[in-house]
Amino acid sequence: MSFSVFIDGAAGTTGLEIGDRLSGRSDLMMITLDDSQRKDAGARRQALNDADFVILCLPDEAAREAVALIDNDRTRVIDASTAFRTADRWTYGFPELEPGQAAAIAAAPRVSNPGCYPTGFLALVRPLIRAGLVPADWVLSVNAVSGYSGGGKAMIAEFESGDETTAFRAYGLGFAHKHVPEMQKHARLAHPPLFLPAVANAYRGMVVEVPLPLHALPRRPTLAACETVLRDAYRDSPVIRVADNDTALVRIEDDAGTDRLTLRICGNGDMGQARLIATLDNLGKGAAGAAVQNLNVMAGIDPTTGLIL
Repeated sequence: MSFSVFIDGAAGTTGLEIGDRLSGRSDLMMITLDDSQRKDAGARRQALNDADFVILCLPDEAAREAVALIDNDRTRVIDASTAFRTADRWTYGFPELEPGQAAAIAAAPRVSNPGCYPTGFLALVRPLIRAGLVPADWVLSVNAVSGYSGGGKAMIAEFESGDETTAFRAYGLGFAHKHVPEMQKHARLAHPPLFLPAVANAYRGMVVEVPLPLHALPRRPTLAACETVLRDAYRDSPVIRVADNDTALVRIEDDAGTDRLTLRICGNGDMGQARLIATLDNLGKGAAGAAVQNLNVMAGIDPTTGLIL
């Protein structure tokens, strides 16, 4: 069976990455609009309603407007913006997050693609919270650094103009980053995490880190117990892997250019301290790769089709 797909926002950074992953597939028929048609409201509305699947790669408000243009109950939507990640009647598009999440995505008419930072954070902490090793009312902090492509075309141009020479810059200093509600809701936390994001002078790649004082947690879990929970959670995943802690180095480039997600638990058992570390590509599992994986799940296709693993 062949499915028709329309990427609204196909000329943007994420849209181009999704298009690359879908190109050449015989099971999909791409609906495309030229430059003039993209600015034509009628042509865009028709494309949105003609497609079996629509992938929205738009700013939040434009994504809401696009959804409102769909006037049938057949077209299924994957939204890559932050517009619907905590919305009712939208299914969160992280197949590995919970038991049964992939089945929920497969049946969903509307799926919200996770954010790149939340993907790393949730993959690390949600299994530990579900297992009771980390209490839901514990105040977590998350340190994360992304390649500058996560900022879209404006930030890419800024860093590649030659004027931006900094290696690292922190932002979101007011603790009001738009990813925080998503992190709190889908981790099922009582309190918002302390989120410390930064941008590095690298095009793509991401490191997300959650420090854990194991000695202070009510159940005082060991490093081994935490690692066992993560390995059990992702044992059957072809996309998420738990690496052995056999290296002293974790680099932002470790999973760049792929659609996989690598998790590590490092630390000092004697001191009761742990570092939970996720590496991923902000444009891969953090954006385009996740959208393609969700499309595959919704279409009943092998979830890894078209992914770079």
